[in-house]
Amino acid sequence: KVQNIIDLMVSEAKNIVPGENLGSVISKEAKERIEAYITEAEQQGATILVDGRNTVVEGKENGFYVGPTIIDHVRPDMKVAREEIFGPVLSIIRAKDLAEAIDIENSSNYGNAAAVFTQSGGLAKKVIEKASAGMVGVNIGVPVPREPFSFGGWNESKFGVGDITGRSSIEFWTQNKKTTTKWNPEDKTNWMS
Repeated sequence: KVQNIIDLMVSEAKNIVPGENLGSVISKEAKERIEAYITEAEQQGATILVDGRNTVVEGKENGFYVGPTIIDHVRPDMKVAREEIFGPVLSIIRAKDLAEAIDIENSSNYGNAAAVFTQSGGLAKKVIEKASAGMVGVNIGVPVPREPFSFGGWNESKFGVGDITGRSSIEFWTQNKKTTTKWNPEDKTNWMS
């Protein structure tokens, strides 16, 4: 089952055209850093299924393009698995079962988001409860909530003391005031009086 999903991802990635439906990265240094992650993973034994290194876009030769990249057989101890890449790179870590997959996810220093694709409500509930991430998606690859809800992760994916949207962002810019009053002491009294 997993191989069918991987084959579909590879097929879709090959339809992405840098310069058309995939923009450049921010700088030459970013491009070099992303490509270094890919090269290091390959040197450590991972399999490059789609290779976005050395991408040149015709008419935009001075741009900093990295094509879609899919890396299979990534181990949890590899840099490409342990660090945020901020580029079009998908790392596939194979786990023997759900418990191992959750352990791998929870061992990360980061905790922005986790996702699970399943038709099992029980399995989804288990991931939601056990995943160490600020946002969890079920059958959604990038679980970004709508505006009224907060966007933000846990651990090293946290933005300061709150999230960048939602209630905590409003509270960051708001000064709360608590007021306690008592009126008409001749009225009925109770334990709060």
